[in-house]
Amino acid sequence: MDLRSPFAASLASLPHQEGARIPWSRRIPAPADMGLEMIGVPEGGDLDIDLELNSVSEGVYVSGSVRAPIAGNCARCLREIAGSVDEPIGELVLYPQRQAALVEEGDEEAGQMPVVDSDHIDLEPIVRDAVVLSLPFVPLCKGDCRGICPGCGQLWEDLPEGHAHEAPADRGDPLAALEARFRAEEEGE
Repeated sequence: MDLRSPFAASLASLPHQEGARIPWSRRIPAPADMGLEMIGVPEGGDLDIDLELNSVSEGVYVSGSVRAPIAGNCARCLREIAGSVDEPIGELVLYPQRQAALVEEGDEEAGQMPVVDSDHIDLEPIVRDAVVLSLPFVPLCKGDCRGICPGCGQLWEDLPEGHAHEAPADRGDPLAALEARFRAEEEGE
């Protein structure tokens, strides 16, 4: 973990006593690639992170929320869309020795959980997961977006009722033609 990262939260002031807590709030520019193919947080967009770090027996429980702007394109019509997300965060970060004990006991999930490192927590993957998992896999500019006409590329909503294109001439079934060619070659051997 890079301790110079703005996402590195120091636990120096958090006692290892159950119930102890410290606030952690920051406005941090979003890193690159915080999103999906069609929508995400613009690089450098403000991530408003408001967390509480709670000492628990197994590590530190991170709770709170993250607010971020999002931008992308509609999956049907490709119009630009923008908005924001406000997502809750709740993640247990294990002490290294506790993680090792859980893994030794056979807890496979414990090996994938975040771990306290050098008395710090790397909050970037926790924040990234909260934001990215909240994004729609198929973003739409509006719920009833009809998309674009495959014949002319115009927005369906801008086209007159009954808009249609003449179907192209039947060119046969290219897969059937390819299969016939392969069969002929096999019989010729």
